[in-house]
Amino acid sequence: MIKVQLDRQNFEYDVYTLIKAFYPEETVQVFETLPERMPEEEVLLTVIVLFAPQRPDDGSGAEENSGSTALSIQLITAGGSTAGEETRICGPLTDERKDRREVKKVLKQMLYRLLSAYTGQELPWGNLTGIRPTKIPMSLLEEGWRNVDIARYMRETYYTSNEKTALAIAIANRERHILKDIDYENGYSLYVGIPFCPSICLYCSFSSSPLYLWKDRVDTYLDALCREIAYASEEFAHKTLNTVYIGGGTPTTLEPYQLERLLTTLEEHFDYSHLLEFTVEAGRPDSITREKLEVLRRHKVSRISINPQTMNQKTLDFIGRKHTVEETKEAFALARRLGFDNINMDLIVGLPGEGKAEMEHTMREVLALDPDSITVHSLAVKRAARLRLFKDEHREMTFTNNREIMDMMAFLAASGGHSPYYLYRQKNMAGNFENVGYAKEGKAGIYNILIMEEVQSILALGAGGSTKLVWEKDRIERIENVKDIKNYIERIDEMIERKRRGLHE
Repeated sequence: MIKVQLDRQNFEYDVYTLIKAFYPEETVQVFETLPERMPEEEVLLTVIVLFAPQRPDDGSGAEENSGSTALSIQLITAGGSTAGEETRICGPLTDERKDRREVKKVLKQMLYRLLSAYTGQELPWGNLTGIRPTKIPMSLLEEGWRNVDIARYMRETYYTSNEKTALAIAIANRERHILKDIDYENGYSLYVGIPFCPSICLYCSFSSSPLYLWKDRVDTYLDALCREIAYASEEFAHKTLNTVYIGGGTPTTLEPYQLERLLTTLEEHFDYSHLLEFTVEAGRPDSITREKLEVLRRHKVSRISINPQTMNQKTLDFIGRKHTVEETKEAFALARRLGFDNINMDLIVGLPGEGKAEMEHTMREVLALDPDSITVHSLAVKRAARLRLFKDEHREMTFTNNREIMDMMAFLAASGGHSPYYLYRQKNMAGNFENVGYAKEGKAGIYNILIMEEVQSILALGAGGSTKLVWEKDRIERIENVKDIKNYIERIDEMIERKRRGLHE
């Protein structure tokens, strides 16, 4: 266990996530005042972060808050040795966004230096713990910065490695090129959630449910979803729709007639005349049939995902994927025969028992199919995932991800003609790495970039949908739908009212 004393709770998340980056397997508890004794668990490290207002040194007797603020951080090991840093932050500490951002930057720099020195580790992404590291170079490019100056700034401010700095800047430049014709102000993208899966994978924590539990209520779910579609399309009729993404869950768990109904309803309510991309997350090979793919083709779906996650059958069986490697190949070949010319495949690095050899096998098998894009995910085991809930039953599992594996995946992707085009990170990600989308020229997923960079409003429909309204730079408001399917169906009027209030009030 690692215990933390922090007397400014609005920095709790920043301190917690950075410590977890160094100690992903340790429990981290944050207190305003340290308890004298901790029950049962041994305390590996104590971190004390304190802010103290300083009076002016001019003898004027001015109020405390007109002076500066001292920030001190101290590490105390289980053996009693200590290390620390202290600095003075100019001006009083306020809750203003700009002030908080500057204080957070200094705080994370100090904490990173101390933890790095103590552990002997340098994290690939330095003290960056957010999920969108490319937003930094993207923003600076928009301001006219040169690549070389952005690189220096990222290394000096966030301590990012040379490799990750170069990756973030390269992706930001490519994203900027891909998005150059997107209307951020008057355009928007549409997400439609289908929260059903053939089965739930051992590592999964998404808002999805096994289809067998809901098979008799899928049409009822679509009833509610179609009502939300009808309302939302009216509200966004004055805007330009750029991309559509149907995800989940696994949208292809729907029967062909249900897919037909959903896609027809969308066509009847939304104007596709300016649509740049229409993606359906076909996902699980065991949910894909000729009839379903033919429905997608008739409705002008331009991009699909067929996601093996791994091409090692032993791993597929263990994690609960009810399909075979051969079924993945067959589904891909069928989609190609039916004319799909933009197919993505998702892979996961760090699945139980998989190391470099297994990942190389998977990547080479996928490249032999010649997909148009490949998304490489680093396993992030979230708190809700069954892998954590039942960890005592799976003690023999090992999770392997390291820089060597990620570099190998990048090299192999490049050998197949794929270049990185988007990047994001998740909480509790194995190895403190990232998810990277690789694509051939002209095949990058536009929606993926838009949702990561948060530069355009995303209208999200369905259970668990999170609408993001981008009013201006750094001002985003969210309108959340409930995740529970039963609640979504029964409270659809409330979901519509939430959108009405969020858009108009």
